[in-house]
Amino acid sequence: MRANIAAFAAIATLACNVLTSEAADDDVTSIRNEIQQLSESYEARIAELESRLEKMEMTEGRTVSSEGESASSVTKNRRIFDNTFNPSIGVILNGRYSEFSATSSEFGGFAVGEEGERGREGLAIDESEINFSASVDDKFYSSLTAAIVREDGEDKIELEEAYAQTMPGFSLPNGLSAKAGRAFWTLGYLNEHHAHADDFADRPLPYRVFLNKAFNDDGVEFSYILPTDLYAEVGGGLFRGDDFPLGNADGEIFRQWSSYARVGGDIGYDQSWRLGGYVLSGEPNGGRTSNESTVTFTGDTQLYVTDLRYTWAPGGNSRQKEVIFQGEYFWRNESGTYEDTNSSTGTVNFDDSSSGWYAQAVYKLNPRWRLGARYSRLEAPNVPVGLVGSALDSSGHEPVAYASMVDWTNSEFSRLRFQFNHEKLSTGQNDNQVIAQYVMSFGAHGAHKY
Repeated sequence: MRANIAAFAAIATLACNVLTSEAADDDVTSIRNEIQQLSESYEARIAELESRLEKMEMTEGRTVSSEGESASSVTKNRRIFDNTFNPSIGVILNGRYSEFSATSSEFGGFAVGEEGERGREGLAIDESEINFSASVDDKFYSSLTAAIVREDGEDKIELEEAYAQTMPGFSLPNGLSAKAGRAFWTLGYLNEHHAHADDFADRPLPYRVFLNKAFNDDGVEFSYILPTDLYAEVGGGLFRGDDFPLGNADGEIFRQWSSYARVGGDIGYDQSWRLGGYVLSGEPNGGRTSNESTVTFTGDTQLYVTDLRYTWAPGGNSRQKEVIFQGEYFWRNESGTYEDTNSSTGTVNFDDSSSGWYAQAVYKLNPRWRLGARYSRLEAPNVPVGLVGSALDSSGHEPVAYASMVDWTNSEFSRLRFQFNHEKLSTGQNDNQVIAQYVMSFGAHGAHKY
């Protein structure tokens, strides 16, 4: 800085020499004196600030040798002012109040896991989460999410995600990344998202039936973003097979695999879209139990999913106003044996398919208010004679559900939602549901996926 002041003084002095041919000698002398006074004043001020800074550094123990001494040579009272090696910590509080008009809510023609049920009536805490995430170093990123839930009258901690993911510094080919551990894997649109990020208070029927709300088995997944002008991604994974729709891996390795491909892009400056196709295949070895452990399936299962999402933000500003259309279609084929402990026929051979889909629209009126509507439907398989009258007998009924919601978002950290559902899951069953929900977050929380 002193060098800059000296240069400034030299330039000013040169300018004064030029002016001498046009100004009186006394004027030139006066200007030179003023410049000299300014230079001396700045130098004194800089010297004072440097002295104060040096004292502060010595006091806080942060003085490091200019020759690059190691950290061990620095005073032991050294304080760390950044969080390079400290994880970001975030907490999600999720609660609701629910009222149901029907005393029970059974899916006709489907064996459903516990998480796929409609939940508890009255006031309830709904999957509050604690998340830790950080860049481990220049090559790896890690994240851990634990959900606190209440089951069977007890509060339990469930590990939802615990994974490590490669970063560009790992030196994989451009666009290629790997993730290992437990995660909400790439399967359709909603599965990659935590429930609190959904547009509705509950998940649509296909997720509740085919994935027990979400698929997050232990495994490894690879993804590759192609070097094309249009967004294009392919990938796949290998999984242990402990999570629904499988279960009970019994020490086996990689009993389940997946693959996917998706494309997307922009339409102008205010519209975007994405289309994907996915497959999840495995062999449940008598481990997939449903309907309070009364139904067990053993055999082969393949689940195919396709999703489409379209967004339109008038004027290109999605924070002010936005329209989102979203839908997914599920098709499952099963070949094996079903056993229902509530049926007297024992084990029954089964080889058939079932499907389901949902479509929804969400309209953001302004930064705080949104409206949404959703329709979901299931098509049950034809069950063998031996399972007539069991949990898998749909009696010719196709489960359907309607949902409408309005929510108010005060900021990115708080949201209140009111939702009304009408479900017809079994013959003669009509269930009107009213749900009031709050979602609050504090601490660090990463942005949600597209």
